[in-house]
Amino acid sequence: MKGVSVPAVVGMPSPLFLWRFKAILFLLWGFCCCKIGWDSVMRMSADLRDLFLYEAFLYYNPLLLVALMIWLWGVNLWVFAQSSVNYVKVFDLAQTHLSHREIWRSAAWLTLIVPTSMTAYLYLYSHGEVSLAASQPVLLYAILLIVLLSPFDMFYLSSRFYFLRTMLRIILPLQAITFPDFFLADIFTSMSKVFSDLERSVCRMVNRQVATIAWFEADSVCGSHSIAIPLVLVLPYLWRFFQCLRQYKDTKEKSCLLNALKYSTAVPVIFLSALKYHVFPEQWASFYRPLWLVSGVINSLYSFYWDIKRDWDLSILTRIFMFKSPSTWTNLLYGRSWVYYWLLGSNLVLRCTWTYKLSSHLRHNYITVFTITALEMVRRFQWVFFRVENEWNKMTAKQNFEMSSDMPSEADRLLESNSHTV
Repeated sequence: MKGVSVPAVVGMPSPLFLWRFKAILFLLWGFCCCKIGWDSVMRMSADLRDLFLYEAFLYYNPLLLVALMIWLWGVNLWVFAQSSVNYVKVFDLAQTHLSHREIWRSAAWLTLIVPTSMTAYLYLYSHGEVSLAASQPVLLYAILLIVLLSPFDMFYLSSRFYFLRTMLRIILPLQAITFPDFFLADIFTSMSKVFSDLERSVCRMVNRQVATIAWFEADSVCGSHSIAIPLVLVLPYLWRFFQCLRQYKDTKEKSCLLNALKYSTAVPVIFLSALKYHVFPEQWASFYRPLWLVSGVINSLYSFYWDIKRDWDLSILTRIFMFKSPSTWTNLLYGRSWVYYWLLGSNLVLRCTWTYKLSSHLRHNYITVFTITALEMVRRFQWVFFRVENEWNKMTAKQNFEMSSDMPSEADRLLESNSHTV
C-alpha cells in the first residue's frame, strides 16, 4: 500500500566483521591460556619446573605439530585452487573432497583444543589435582582417536576414510603404489619425530606414568633410552623404502632402487645415534660418533640431490604461482629468481638440520628439536608445491601425447581420401 512505511530488514554481519570478531576471540583465548599456564608453572618449585614442562611438552607438542601441518596443507590447496594445477585429478579425489577452508576449519579446532587441554593440565597439576591433571592428555588423545576412527557420517567421514585407507596402503604395500600413497608417505618421513613423541606419550599413558616421576629414569620402559624411540623414528623411512621396492617390482625402473637407497641412508643416522646410550662413552666418542656424522652428511646431501633432480622440475619452477586471476602473490613470486635461490638454500639447510632431529641422543633439547621439526614441516610445505606441480605436468604431457598418437597424421588422411571413389 502506498504511503505505508516498510521496516528495514536487518542484514547479517559482513564476512569481514565476523572474521575480525573471531580473531579478537582467538586473541583473548590465547592470552587467557598463556596467563593461566604461566601462573601455574611459576607456582612450582624451580627444581621440578623444567622436568614438568618437558613432560607437558611431550604430550602436546606432537598434536601442535600436526595442527601446523594441517594449516600448511590448507595453504597448499588454496594455492592449487588459484593456479592451473588440478590437484583433485592428481590425488584422484572425489567431488566431496575437503576444500582449503574446511582444512583450515579442522586445523583451527585442533589449534583451540590442544592448548586448552594443556592449560588445564598445567593448572590442575600446579594446584594439587594430580589425578585430574593426568586425565587431561588421556582424554584428549582418546577423543581425537574416536573422531578419527568413527564410522558415523560426521566429521568428514569420506575424507577420514580416504586418509585411513591410504595409511593402510602405506603400511602394507601389497598393491601397486599410487601417487597419493608415496606422497603421504613422504610427508610421514617429515613427521617421524611426531610419531616418536606420540609413542612416548601413549607409553606413559598405558603404564600410568602421566604426571608422575616414574618416567624420569632414562632406562625405564618409557624413558629416553628406550629402544622403541629409534624403532618408531625409522618406521616412515622403512615404509617408503618398501614402497620403492614395490614400484621397482611393477615398473623395473632402476630409479626406484636409487630412491630406495636414499631412504635407507636414514637408518644408520637413527640407530648410530641411539647407540650412545648402549655403548661405553669412549666407544661412542672415538668410533660411533664419527660414523653418525658421516652418515648424516650422506643422508642430507643425497636427499637434497633427489629433491632437486628428481622430485622437482627446475625448468618450470615457480609456475605454480601464476594464478588465474591477478594477484599480489603472482607479482611477488612468479618468475622471480630469488625464489630459486631461497628454495635451494632453505632446502639444503633444513635437510642438514633434519638429521639433528633424527638423532635420539639430542632429544633432551626439546625446544630446539621442536623448532627444527616445525621448520622441517615448512620445508615439506615448500616441497609439496613443486612436487604436485611436477606430477600434474607429467599427467598433462602424457595425455597430450596419447591424444596426438590417436589422431591420424596428415599423410594418413590424404591416403584415406584417395581411396574413396568420387
